[in-house]
Amino acid sequence: MRIAITGSTGLIGSHLADALRARGDEVVPVVRRPAGPGEIHWDPSAGVLDPASLIGLDVVVNLSGAGIGDRRWTSAYKRTILESRTMTTSLLASAMAQASVDGGPRRLLNGSAIGYYGARGDEELNESSTVGSGFLADVCVEWESAAAAATEAGISVALLRTGIVLSPRGGALAKLLPLFRFGLGGRMGSGRQWQSWISIDDEVGAIIHLLSSDVVGPVNLTAPNPVTNAEFTVALAKAVKRPALIPVPGFGPKLLLGPELAEALLLTGQRVLPNVLESDGFTFSHREIAEAFSHLVSRESR
Repeated sequence: MRIAITGSTGLIGSHLADALRARGDEVVPVVRRPAGPGEIHWDPSAGVLDPASLIGLDVVVNLSGAGIGDRRWTSAYKRTILESRTMTTSLLASAMAQASVDGGPRRLLNGSAIGYYGARGDEELNESSTVGSGFLADVCVEWESAAAAATEAGISVALLRTGIVLSPRGGALAKLLPLFRFGLGGRMGSGRQWQSWISIDDEVGAIIHLLSSDVVGPVNLTAPNPVTNAEFTVALAKAVKRPALIPVPGFGPKLLLGPELAEALLLTGQRVLPNVLESDGFTFSHREIAEAFSHLVSRESR
């Protein structure tokens, strides 16, 4: 298959590109800099993407977007978070719609997130659950809606509502590992908030599975067994063979990151289940958090 990827240098995109090349697919990065051989140039801020450059592709995987937790949520950065998703998705969907009549790609896997569901306590959530409230939920609604042009053109669109992706190479786990290895890890706040996680192996495996699937609409990319933050903490401490005795009071992250960001990413959560993926026959490599941490930590140390 010929598969274009936006965000191909990010955590998920780089792992995905490696896995696709390893199985013999042709990966076509979509880049903002001048395109080299086998690449496609775009400039989302200027609305530039030549539909003709998409002809001959089988699938587009859109993983573009500014990091949610990279900095404090000022008004300006919240606008960046939103527009880095909606502008890129809208441009890509429109270009795919134009290219569809001339042999363009017929499938779009578009990034989204479980932030769609908002903070819901112990409620079990699946793809049929209603939208929640808050900034991240609002972003996800607009992000998913921005793919409408592709859907209206008859292109098959799956919306990848991704949870906490665990990889020692980046994301939350890479930030936590040094602390836990020094015995400085601990539950966050009450520890009762749910964390819907997925290993990088299963994140990539699920995306590859969906390349040739008939599934459209929202798909939760989370492991089948979400855990509370307290359970997450115990499992990670056990994987690195260190105690986790120092709880982090809620006011700490609020002072460091700001109240809104801390609440959204650290002190509240969602209990999300991957019903669509499992119904579509996807087999998880890592269903339990302890096994996932053991595998990821041992791989990182090699």
